[in-house]
Amino acid sequence: MSGAPPRSPPRPRDDLHDPLTRRPAPTPTAGTDARLAVVNAPESSRRTRGDLCPGVLRPWPAADGALVRLRIPGGRVSPMSLAALGEVAEKFGDDDNVALHITTRANLQIRALPSGPDGQLPAEVVDAIAETGLLPAPEHELVRNILVSPLTGLDGGRADLRQVTTALDAGLVALPELAGLPGRFLFVLDDGRGDLIEQSCDLGLVALDAETAQLRVGENWAGVVPLAEAAEELVGLARAFVRVRGGGPDAPWHVRELTADLRAELTVFGAPDPRLPAPIPPLPYGPVSGASTLEHVEAPDGVLDRDLIGRLTSPDVRELIVTPWRGVLVVPA
Repeated sequence: MSGAPPRSPPRPRDDLHDPLTRRPAPTPTAGTDARLAVVNAPESSRRTRGDLCPGVLRPWPAADGALVRLRIPGGRVSPMSLAALGEVAEKFGDDDNVALHITTRANLQIRALPSGPDGQLPAEVVDAIAETGLLPAPEHELVRNILVSPLTGLDGGRADLRQVTTALDAGLVALPELAGLPGRFLFVLDDGRGDLIEQSCDLGLVALDAETAQLRVGENWAGVVPLAEAAEELVGLARAFVRVRGGGPDAPWHVRELTADLRAELTVFGAPDPRLPAPIPPLPYGPVSGASTLEHVEAPDGVLDRDLIGRLTSPDVRELIVTPWRGVLVVPA
């Protein structure tokens, strides 16, 4: 799509604590005082209620209207779905810019949406978002946080994690109990190239070869498992976390917040496998080295405006992968 030389994106912040927005906070009202107090409180005092991570059915009351976040497991989105989401933004949302926004977890956001007195989106807006195909499991929309090496299965890496990603997503949405995972709970899957090995996570894995991976549990390493069983293992660990975290307003959001005794109930921890890869820098913007047909397109400041959405959804594009580096990987038709 471009003949510009590759340019390196900045390393993302730890998205476990990424702010909901870079824009000014809304003026407090009776309906938003408590929510803003929790978000702005020191980390040590935040666990006094459930997390407030936004979704379509739980929008955030930003200064310019409701903000919603759509989880995109593995960052993979069809040009048709992205174009349809852009149309939702144009019709209902940030009409000054007709923009979508990329998060550092490779998810998508829409700003400035209308909301009713209860803070919820009108039914017609929810229906329009659902018709994009990006809200397949409304009851589990907040928990499908699965960050994956963007180039997996396309170029390089030790293993193709696309099937693992699909199986993990299916496993999460199949179990009603897992709708209780916090909205900030994050799965991170590194295909063995090392691009996400330093990304903080709650649960995850790093491929050691085409058939095995070592599991990540919070800040620790766990067992080495067959890749074919990895999704099931991660779903089991997520169920264990839901069980041991308990309920109530002080329940932990992340594995690292569990006490040592509770973490020990999740799994047996171990040493890092010597086959683990060294970390590598983020994927540069521009044509992907060694894969002449792929390009990592920058979304300046994480914004996909009308013109950029048009470029990304042109007829010569087959697939798009939103990356955690404020960009979109373009797979040509």
